[in-house]
Amino acid sequence: MKRVKRRYLALQLECEGSLGDREFMDMLWASVTKLYGEVGASLTGLSFISFDGERKIYVVKCLLASLPQVRSSIACITTVAGVPSAIHVLAISGTLKALFSNL
Repeated sequence: MKRVKRRYLALQLECEGSLGDREFMDMLWASVTKLYGEVGASLTGLSFISFDGERKIYVVKCLLASLPQVRSSIACITTVAGVPSAIHVLAISGTLKALFSNL
């Protein structure tokens, strides 16, 4: 049986105000579902890892095979609760230790 490879993404939210971890993941899931449908979204293996409220940095996990789909879904997010915003990918890594050392 083959091992499942995952990637961890550090994402920075640039907008007025702040979002909690639940609102951020709901927004991200909505974007993935809108682009790829429910079946495509379920194949991403997307899940929340951590949140730094001071710097507005969110860490999420996805499957390596679905990394391009997740990145394109992130690029499609232009508003958060009606406020213009952007999400920047700060780093991508195969381990959390390496991801946090790059931040």
